[in-house]
Amino acid sequence: MTQREPVFQVLPPNLLDRLGAAGPRYTSYPTADRFVEAHGPEQHQQALAQRAQGPGRAAPLSVYVHVPFCESLCYYCACNKIVTKHHERAKDYLRLLDLEIDLWGRHLGGRPAVSQLHLGGGTPTFLSDEEMEKLVGRLREAYEWMPGIEASIEIDPRTVTRARLQHLKALGFNRISYGVQDFDARVQQAVHRVQPYEQVAQLMQDARDIGFASINVDLICGLPLQTKASFARTLEQVAGLRPDRIALYAYAHLPQRFKAQRRIHTAEIPSADVRLQLHADAIAAFLAAGYEHIGMDHFALPGDALTQAKRQGRLHRNFQGYTVQPDGDLIGLGVSSISRVGASYAQNAKTIEEYADALNQGQWPVQRGIALTRDDLVRRSAIMALMCQGRLDFEGLASAHLIDPRQYFAQELETLASQQAEGLVKVTEQAVEVTPLGWFFVRSVAAVFDRHLQQDRARERYSKII
Repeated sequence: MTQREPVFQVLPPNLLDRLGAAGPRYTSYPTADRFVEAHGPEQHQQALAQRAQGPGRAAPLSVYVHVPFCESLCYYCACNKIVTKHHERAKDYLRLLDLEIDLWGRHLGGRPAVSQLHLGGGTPTFLSDEEMEKLVGRLREAYEWMPGIEASIEIDPRTVTRARLQHLKALGFNRISYGVQDFDARVQQAVHRVQPYEQVAQLMQDARDIGFASINVDLICGLPLQTKASFARTLEQVAGLRPDRIALYAYAHLPQRFKAQRRIHTAEIPSADVRLQLHADAIAAFLAAGYEHIGMDHFALPGDALTQAKRQGRLHRNFQGYTVQPDGDLIGLGVSSISRVGASYAQNAKTIEEYADALNQGQWPVQRGIALTRDDLVRRSAIMALMCQGRLDFEGLASAHLIDPRQYFAQELETLASQQAEGLVKVTEQAVEVTPLGWFFVRSVAAVFDRHLQQDRARERYSKII
C-alpha cells in the first residue's frame, strides 16, 4: 500500500507536551463528567414535559440500547460492562429494559418515530438469537421505525457466525461495527482479545454477501506492544478489507479509573511520540487507500453517507460519535445510558443493582444529568462546528444565538492566537478554521471554547488527545 506524505514532517518541539495532553472527546457539551446528581428523575421528567409542549415533539428520535454483558475481559476496555459467562443474566436484563421502555412510552405518548437505533455495550451479541429477536420486537412495538432507519449494532467477531449475521439482518439491522483493535498476535494477547485476521476477513465477506449497507471497523492505536511496523501491517490488512468506515481511537490508559487496565504493563505502552506517529501513519495510510478523513477519529469511503454529509455541512456528533442524523433527542435505554431531551442530558445508574432497584419501583433509573444554560448552548454549537466541520462560522453562530461571536468569544480568540502561530487554526474575520495539522489536535482547539474545562483544568479525567 502506497503511503502519502504525513500531514506534517516535523512536529514543533514542545507542541505535543502542551497540546497532546488529556482532553474531552466532545460527544456532548457539556461533557458527561459535568453531570450532577442534583439533576435526577424529577428534572428528567420536567424536561420530558417541556418536550411534549414544544415544537420538536414530533421530530424523529434516536434510540441507544446498552447491553453491558461480555463473556471475557478485554484489558484495554473503559466501557461499562459486566464480565460473565452466565447467559441467564440476560433474561432479567431484558425484563428491566422492557420496564424502561414502558416508562418512556408513558411520557412520550403514542409510538414515536425513530430514525436511528444503535445497540452497544459491552457485547450486544452476548444475547442469544431468541433474546435479540425479543428485544428488537419490543423496540418495533414501542417505536415507529422510519423508512431508511439506520439500525446498527456493535459486534465482537468472536461471538458471531454467518448464520447469526443473517439473523441480525433479518431483524432489520443494516449497519454493523466490528471491534478489531489490532491484528497483531502479540498485541492481541497483551490485551486479552485474540481474534485472527482470517476470522474477521471471513465475517467481513459474510456481511457483504448478506447485504449489510455499511460495515465499520474499530481500531485502537497506543495499545501495549504496538510498534510502527506491527501497526503498519494492521493498517494494510484493514484497508485491504475495505470497510465502509473506520474508527481509529487512541488508547486511554487510566488504570486508576478502570480496573481491567491494571492488567496492562505500563512499560509495554508506546511512548507519546510513538503514539503520535502511529496516529499519523494511520491517517496517511487510509488516505492513500482512498478513504476520506471525516474528523478526529473517523474515516469513510468517498460514497459513504458520512463523507457526503461532511461535504454538505450536515455532519453531527452524538454519544455514538459522528453521525448524519440531525441534532435531536436521544433515548438512552439500559444501565449507564445517556439520554438527551431538549436542552438537558440524563444518565442512568451505572450499576445494574441501582438500575434494577429504580425500575422495579416504577421510577426513572436516572442518577445524574445537567440542564444546559444559554451559554452552554452557544458553546455546544461552537464546539460541534469545530469537531464536525473543522470550521466555526461567525455569521451562522450569530444568526442561531443572536450574539456577536467575536465579542462573545473575545478571550477564546485571543487564546487561539498561540494555536494559530503553531499552524493549528486560521482565524479570520469570518471564521475559525482547523488546518490539516490541527486535526491531530482538534480536541485541544475545541477545548478552548469549553468554559467548564477552562475553569478547573481538571484534565486528568480524560484520555490523551494523542
